[in-house]
Amino acid sequence: MQAIILAAGMGKRLGEFTKNNTKCMVPVNGIPMIDRLLNQLCGLNLNRVVIVIGYEGQKLVDYIGSRFDGKLKIEYVDNPVYYKTNNIYSLALAKDKLMEDDTLLIESDLLLDDRMFSLILNNPYPNLALVAKYETWMDGTMVRIDEDNNIVNFIPKSAFKYSDVKYYYKTVNVYKFSKEFSIHKYVPFLQAYSEALGNNEYYEQVLRVICFLDKSDLMALPITDEKWYESDDKADLDIAEALFAEDEVRLKKYMSRYGGYWRFPGMLDYCYLVNPYFPSPKLLDEMRANFDVLLTEYPSGMYVNTLLASKCFGVKEPYIIPGNGAAELIKSLMERVEGKLGVVFPTFEEYPNRREPEAVVKFVPQSEDFHYSADDLMAYFSDKEIDSLLLINPDNPSGNYIPVADILRLAAWCKERNVRLIVDESFVDFSEDYKNNSLLKDSVLEEYPTMVVMKSISKSFGVPGLRLGIMASADEQLIAWMKKDVSIWNINSFAEFFMQIFSKYEKDYARACDLFQKERITFYNELKSVPFLRVIPSQANYFLCEVTSKYTSHELAVILLNQYNILIKDCSVKKVFNGRNYVRLAIRNRSDNQKLIEALRSL
Repeated sequence: MQAIILAAGMGKRLGEFTKNNTKCMVPVNGIPMIDRLLNQLCGLNLNRVVIVIGYEGQKLVDYIGSRFDGKLKIEYVDNPVYYKTNNIYSLALAKDKLMEDDTLLIESDLLLDDRMFSLILNNPYPNLALVAKYETWMDGTMVRIDEDNNIVNFIPKSAFKYSDVKYYYKTVNVYKFSKEFSIHKYVPFLQAYSEALGNNEYYEQVLRVICFLDKSDLMALPITDEKWYESDDKADLDIAEALFAEDEVRLKKYMSRYGGYWRFPGMLDYCYLVNPYFPSPKLLDEMRANFDVLLTEYPSGMYVNTLLASKCFGVKEPYIIPGNGAAELIKSLMERVEGKLGVVFPTFEEYPNRREPEAVVKFVPQSEDFHYSADDLMAYFSDKEIDSLLLINPDNPSGNYIPVADILRLAAWCKERNVRLIVDESFVDFSEDYKNNSLLKDSVLEEYPTMVVMKSISKSFGVPGLRLGIMASADEQLIAWMKKDVSIWNINSFAEFFMQIFSKYEKDYARACDLFQKERITFYNELKSVPFLRVIPSQANYFLCEVTSKYTSHELAVILLNQYNILIKDCSVKKVFNGRNYVRLAIRNRSDNQKLIEALRSL
């Protein structure tokens, strides 16, 4: 068995990374891709490795040098016209070597799990293509396979149809060809194809032609959970570094992304907090049906979107402002509100992080569960000089909840002291009796005109990708100022359309919230059965848990990510925990939660 590595391309999409280097010399987590690949091949007992070089080829030869002597016999084939040909010509230049032995054909810009080589080599079938079920990040050649894993067609980019993606598998660009297959099928067709259609093509096109034969001899070998990534551009490199980072570094790289975890299919995200049961299938269908219009047309300005927000949440237009996520409104509000801000810690830190440290007056509940009441707040802040008081209700990450009647007592107390009360009720629809727990009512806002109510639509409505939030207050001067402060087109068309159609799906939303509360009870009881967790009761869509033994919270987060592909929030970095080990676990749907519970129990 030999390996042929195609490494002649210029890698233009990697920009400055390949200005003076060939693509496979670009490092991922400090290790050049070619080093990783050759070290993997050292363990495969190969007769030789043939590398087809082109762009900056001599640099690659010099870089590899004699470092692998005694481990690999490395030979080179040069493609001098790499700049005007494609990989079909690179492989054609190595056709004689291709016919001399069974071959592993590999592209040089791949990062592969070690197991993938044993997977393909240990399979008894002589002619195989490693393939992976189509995911949104994948680009390039696709295949369709039958129930016996025979490849029935190669799908080039020009023939790709999104309506058929459920049938597609992406070629991993690792192939195993027998010597006989190369001699009698691949090389003859390769020569004929090149002569007929030229050298600016891809070698998979030859495989596509071969697959039209009655007996092509080429089968697919679908991978399962093996990691791999193809690094074609800067974004690919960034994702590859996160995927293939080691232990603690991997966790750090994931957390620094602040979302976008849909780029890592198969990972269970227990950090970000959304309703697992909404939006409903019908609402999604309506959004999809209007996708083309929403994508290609401008959204409305602030005036129209204020009308929609007013309709959607039942608050007068002068009292409400929609935002590009609550984060936009929080930033604007924190820049407008002056003086000292009273904050309960631990908390959602987007608010205090927008203020100077000396402007933040901290209250840390002394209870074991970080729970507190309106009376606790009034008692603590009664002799403190504060201009505003922030209340996240339910709180994040503790899940503490203060009933509406007590919040109104707190609002009255703040009103008497000329303190602005800021209530973030982004998680209130997860609370028991949620239908009666919102402060988004004209009568409430008018009774406490300096009170501000913030609500992220991402959380309970399950649509974080829309970037939609609202803020309401009877302080019309404040609302008017913020409407001028944010962009006139701060809401995209998809968020606008969501507000337009939501009222048709309010019953679905109510059912989703009821389903969620049942799942929270089930999940709570299951988490309590994990011996090294102390689970703090919550009225939100997450649980704060103390890791009491066996692991630190950081160790637990690293193990769950690296061994189970589950991402959790390590809260120990928050100063208020004083080094104690806490994690926050989102509440997902039943099947996902079972996977987390199984992982925790196995530990």
